[in-house]
Amino acid sequence: MQHEAHAHHDHSAHEGHTQHQGNEGHHGHHQADGKVSWGMAAKATLHCLTGCAIGEVLGMVIGTALGWGNVQTMILAIILAFFFGYALTLRGILAAGVDFRTAFKVALAADTLSIAVMEIIDNGIIALWPGAMDAHLDEPFFWIVLAIALAAAFVITTPVNKWMIGRGKGHAVVHQYHH
Repeated sequence: MQHEAHAHHDHSAHEGHTQHQGNEGHHGHHQADGKVSWGMAAKATLHCLTGCAIGEVLGMVIGTALGWGNVQTMILAIILAFFFGYALTLRGILAAGVDFRTAFKVALAADTLSIAVMEIIDNGIIALWPGAMDAHLDEPFFWIVLAIALAAAFVITTPVNKWMIGRGKGHAVVHQYHH
């Protein structure tokens, strides 16, 4: 984000957060010139990865237990990945005393692109990896491919989060509630 663009940022969302006044440099993860640290982007991505991994594994376990096919199981896993990704963000925002409606809007704004990119990458890898869709949960091959897919999703999604945070989007929106 360019410095001039930041000067026109709507700070009304910060009202009621008096502990932030006079602490503009306190955020530490992005400097006054709009640069965002890779550490902050990685932390935001790891947050999304955690929710995605929980949702995907749970979806695969449920789909397998119910005897569903690959497509139905993958759809459930993706839905649960979004659910748990949003839920983790909501938990933190609600703990800061924000009402549910506002917290839900913040979670949607903060996580949707990140989770979507992550889901496209990791499910794409699993779908395209020969034999991965036919692997069973009790086979090491399944878990190895899943780990590789999630690692690739993390690596590819981290720059997306860095870009969004640098523009005051994504987890930059959530960040204001964590102080």
